[in-house]
Amino acid sequence: MSYIKDNLMPKEKILFSARVHPAVFLPSLISFIASIAFLVYALMSASKKTEPSGIIAGFLILISGMFFLYTIGLGLQATVTLLTTEFAITNRRVIAKTGFIHRRTLEILLSKVESVAVYQNILGRALNFGNVTIVGTGGTRETFRAIVDPVGVRSQVNQIIERYMQAYTEFQQQRVLNPKAGSD
Repeated sequence: MSYIKDNLMPKEKILFSARVHPAVFLPSLISFIASIAFLVYALMSASKKTEPSGIIAGFLILISGMFFLYTIGLGLQATVTLLTTEFAITNRRVIAKTGFIHRRTLEILLSKVESVAVYQNILGRALNFGNVTIVGTGGTRETFRAIVDPVGVRSQVNQIIERYMQAYTEFQQQRVLNPKAGSD
């Protein structure tokens, strides 16, 4: 079960959730291609059979192996990010969680959200992903990276907050008009 579903309060329900874009794998993919190209170059250098190039080729093969291990690390990091990042808006709060071993969570009441910012670079615009930053009262600021359709996420958050504030205002007006109804 997910962190968000496990931490819902009574009568709280998820209205919208967002996910991480598979583009988090791009750095590991580019690194993998580069490490394979480097390994091919090293093996071609090793096939020349001359002594100075043989030592250099061995060194190049060692470096390509280290580069490949780095690529595996990037792939594991992207997998953990994809599988462990959760972002949802409920009828009461914005809830988000990132990480597995090193966990970061954010839970802000809808009434305490000041703004929602979106950052997209050119690749993010082309593939429809970007960073979403939630800013709360008191300086709380949390950025969630590589979120699918960040502009749509911002729009959804703003619409839900607007509906929440409208319902809260109506509730307050009802309490002023009928003070005994709120004391039950």
